[in-house]
Amino acid sequence: MAKKQKFPHLLGSKWTAQQKTFGWRHFRVVNRKNQGGLVFAELVAACDPEVRFWVNAKSLKNRQVWAAGWQSPQEQGRDIS
Repeated sequence: MAKKQKFPHLLGSKWTAQQKTFGWRHFRVVNRKNQGGLVFAELVAACDPEVRFWVNAKSLKNRQVWAAGWQSPQEQGRDIS
């Protein structure tokens, strides 16, 4: 029997950073890799494909840092003024 894959829906998922990250808030997962029992996700900024970085996929579960989907500042409860 095959081992259950961690984070099976990671590729193509969208994320909103609670604070600007490399100048952006909205990212999508374009790649994943398993390394030493950990899963990593490559995130790319929605508005600037040159902004890309790897994170431990487990960190995406931290709601103080990331929110699933693309959310507006109002949905996140932030003041945009």
